[in-house]
Amino acid sequence: MSTKSDDDNHGDQLNPNYDEYWHSRGDDERPEDWEYQVSVRDDSKR
Repeated sequence: MSTKSDDDNHGDQLNPNYDEYWHSRGDDERPEDWEYQVSVRDDSKR
């Protein structure tokens, strides 16, 4: 059974608004152009 903090961490890793998203992808912090990077990633999935 997972705890609330585990669930929160998992959710943060899936949301580019949070530093944990970027940490889980190997970055030290959320980049300044994170909105652009997310839009480019989303466009490549189409």
